[in-house]
Amino acid sequence: MDALVVYESMYGNTKQIAEAVAEGLASRVRTEVVEVGSAPAQVGPEVGLLVVGGPTHAFSMSRASTRQSAAQQVAQPLISKGNGVREWLATFRTPSAALGSAAFDTRIVKPRMSGSAARGIAKRLRRLGIGAVAPAQSFYVTGGQGPLVEGELERARQWGESLAASFPVVAS
Repeated sequence: MDALVVYESMYGNTKQIAEAVAEGLASRVRTEVVEVGSAPAQVGPEVGLLVVGGPTHAFSMSRASTRQSAAQQVAQPLISKGNGVREWLATFRTPSAALGSAAFDTRIVKPRMSGSAARGIAKRLRRLGIGAVAPAQSFYVTGGQGPLVEGELERARQWGESLAASFPVVAS
């Protein structure tokens, strides 16, 4: 089984989490991590686990308007410059009935607000017929642009390891 980690990131925090999750997954399974703009529209049967993550914007997944707002807050270009996870999931397809999924997001630690991109991602994956192998997971940043709260990269790596542990080891 292979794992594919797809992420959307504005300032780099979600990208760092995706890479840490992929590092944990790679301890047991072949893993590829891709920015949503480079993500495939379809995966084949070799992919057994799809992990999707993005930043929480306005209580859910980003939209074109929230990405535009994010771009106006910094001088450097955003990492995910085009469509986000919301748009990618709207076109994503898989012929594999055995594909499992996991969803994650990054969100501000304080003030703790309701809403989560991860829960929205998980809901869309379920609508596509892709079952969850773990509950949606949030990782925290100290402010809108970050940085990540101390310890979150290690927690993401451990989460990736736990996701991988739920699948049999596949020889390379």
